[in-house]
Amino acid sequence: MSQSVRAQPLLIGALAECTGVNIETIRYYERAGLLPAPPRTQGKRRAYDEGYVLRLSFIRRGRELGFPLADIRALLQLAASGHPNCRATKDITLRHLADVRGKIASLKKLERALKAMSDACAPGRQDACPILDALSGKS
Repeated sequence: MSQSVRAQPLLIGALAECTGVNIETIRYYERAGLLPAPPRTQGKRRAYDEGYVLRLSFIRRGRELGFPLADIRALLQLAASGHPNCRATKDITLRHLADVRGKIASLKKLERALKAMSDACAPGRQDACPILDALSGKS
């Protein structure tokens, strides 16, 4: 299946619309060096080609998966090298997976603590609120 090739460059609004990334985020990615500065029209407006669409879609998908910008930058460099290093790509992904698993473990611990606090609360049957006591360090 062939990819569509755009005859005319896209202005930033059209790029935002076709990639689902808002205009300010696109400008931020340019400032952060994730997107190279695009050529400008005679009217000094940014003009993006299909390469920008593909790169921005890559960045958006990486962000949806929770990769930090530094990892996305490294993955973009690996993808652009012409000889992608699958080991380095996997290492980045495994490190991110470990971070995600750590966050899940923290969230499960938080869930248990909140459940214990809410289970200890019996409105109307206690003099003090065990949730407020727990938050203030009284229990």
